[in-house]
Amino acid sequence: MSEENRKIAFICSKGNLDMAYPALIMGWAALGNGIDVTIFFTFWGLDMISKLRVDHLEVAPVANTSMKMSMMGVDTGNLGIPNIMGILPGMTAFATKLMHSKMDKLEVPSVREYMQMLVDAGAKLYACKMSVDMFGLKKEDFIDGVLDIVTAGDFMDMTEGAQIVFI
Repeated sequence: MSEENRKIAFICSKGNLDMAYPALIMGWAALGNGIDVTIFFTFWGLDMISKLRVDHLEVAPVANTSMKMSMMGVDTGNLGIPNIMGILPGMTAFATKLMHSKMDKLEVPSVREYMQMLVDAGAKLYACKMSVDMFGLKKEDFIDGVLDIVTAGDFMDMTEGAQIVFI
């Protein structure tokens, strides 16, 4: 398959900050390599395109076995954040602020900025009809650049031949 015919499609099913970036980064890299990019947002992944949620995605430390104390600047090697700490009031806000500060230092665009970059570069964004109906949403609830609300079957038809990545 030649490069100009290459297609990749991401299915975004999670609305956590740390789960938003993989599709955004990989989508941006794919576009930079001339690959057609389609992104389908379903279930909590709709938070990534929701006008009300896109700027408020969070990182939850509870039950996140990959979140280590060293991320918070405490040199404990591979010691994770104890789950009991994750349930304390304010820990999600703290972990989210910490993640934002680390990304700011690296000049990582916000989720909203990444979405706009992707749309401007030609990525196609779609919302899952079943999830939209289930959550009582409508197209006006989504950021600019979301082309339509489509069924899973429609998504499969429009991404025929694409590599599909589920996040």
